[in-house]
Amino acid sequence: MNTSGTVEIGQLITRTPGIKGGTPHISGTGVTVRTIVRWYRAGFLPEEIAERIGHITLAQVHAALAYYYANRDMMDQDMTDEEAESEGLEKEDQAARVSSAGP
Repeated sequence: MNTSGTVEIGQLITRTPGIKGGTPHISGTGVTVRTIVRWYRAGFLPEEIAERIGHITLAQVHAALAYYYANRDMMDQDMTDEEAESEGLEKEDQAARVSSAGP
């Protein structure tokens, strides 16, 4: 981030192959845009999100939300796919536990 007083908005969010699976995240952190969006959808205000996470700024939270709204279709699809994958893994885990428990 620029410390001269001016922040280039385009540098606040990045996608880096190999970091967080290439998903959009706040530059210099491990906080994904999806995480910010989930907290926001859960009813947290941007100020609360920044405060609760602690190591990100309010500007970074707003940048994440702006990125989401500018790329909403793609982000919603990514989030839906991730939820479906998580549910599938959870069902596989439950099935494995039932079969290993035996009769």
